[in-house]
Amino acid sequence: MKDYGARKIKVAVVGGGAAGLIAAIAARYNGAGVTVLERMDRVGKKILATGNGRCNLSNTDLDIAHYHGTNPKFAFGALSRFDFHQTMELFERLGIAWKVEEGGKVFPVSNQASSVLDVLRHELETLGVETRCNAEVKEIEPKNSGFIMHLGDGSRFKADRVILATGGKAAPQLGSNGSGYLLAQKLGHSIVEPFPALVQLKLAADFLKQVSGIKFIYLAEIQVAAKPLARAEGEILFTDYGISGPPILALSRSAGEHLRRGEPVTLRLNLINYMSRDELELFIIKRLQQQSHKTLSFSLVGWINKRLIPVLLREAGIVDINKPAGQVTVAERNAIIDILQDWRFEVTGVNTWQQAQVTAGGINVREVNQKTMASKLVPGLFLAGEVLDIDGDCGGYNLQWAWSSGYVAGVGAATL
Repeated sequence: MKDYGARKIKVAVVGGGAAGLIAAIAARYNGAGVTVLERMDRVGKKILATGNGRCNLSNTDLDIAHYHGTNPKFAFGALSRFDFHQTMELFERLGIAWKVEEGGKVFPVSNQASSVLDVLRHELETLGVETRCNAEVKEIEPKNSGFIMHLGDGSRFKADRVILATGGKAAPQLGSNGSGYLLAQKLGHSIVEPFPALVQLKLAADFLKQVSGIKFIYLAEIQVAAKPLARAEGEILFTDYGISGPPILALSRSAGEHLRRGEPVTLRLNLINYMSRDELELFIIKRLQQQSHKTLSFSLVGWINKRLIPVLLREAGIVDINKPAGQVTVAERNAIIDILQDWRFEVTGVNTWQQAQVTAGGINVREVNQKTMASKLVPGLFLAGEVLDIDGDCGGYNLQWAWSSGYVAGVGAATL
């Protein structure tokens, strides 16, 4: 075991997720004695679920525009102090070979999230970091220039510094139940109301069960008061409650934020984004002429998903979808084009915390030093990861925030 000092400072890391584990490693590298207190029966459960089990470690494009919150620029402090290159150098040293995929997404070459957790746990063991599972922290009590952690089993744990890295509320089945917010509030911190992000959207439509399971490459756009706010393109999936897929997850934060304010949110879909309206009109005219002997509904088979056809035609206001294709009027044709390129839905909500990948909102970052991740209100308290009011886009941004904020918090807790 490499000697990293006399362990004069005792650091407790509350939460054994991505931010907590990297914080524990960084604190030990800087000479502190470190104990991780994890509520679940093992650390790192959420890491195993990231990137569909492949662990989207980071992204090569860490522009601050990919981060959100009431003060997203706060994230720059940690991201610049433990950046992409430093992060990947650390993981390389721990044994992770990595690769870059579409959109700058970084994955381990093994395509196994478990390998990332394995090397982190091995490093903790090598460093002599104590990991205590089934150790739920109920209260953090500042006392005598240090802290006493009151645990769920009635025991207490003393430390000189505390790193709060409990995560948010997303995926509570993997350990994030929002308990960190209560711990922070008791210490005087304020909370920006959390809401699910990177999550599916619920729609107001009576035909969803008919189209559930249909996938298509769509352009999706979120609108509020007829004003476009955000758009994304890719594979979208209809579900029996609404809509899913990477573009929808990307748009969900914007939708959730406005729904939380009580503002009506509209989802606009363009199913034929690869043609202009004029090109689509010429295409449909030619198709209806060629298929004039068929019913309107059947004339679209082979171009549009056949389960979607009757829904689209009825949404276009066509009463007799089995009329001969050659008898479609100009008005009906224009209505079909409108639906194909400008299909609108009322967004009624977002899916639950169980399905959310990340939490928007959290501990107010104005109460935290962005250079050290130290609390401005409680000396000796540091905060990291999803528990803070910072969240990133889909694509490795949230894990990079965990690595960066956790590492900076660990250094600060050990040295300040």
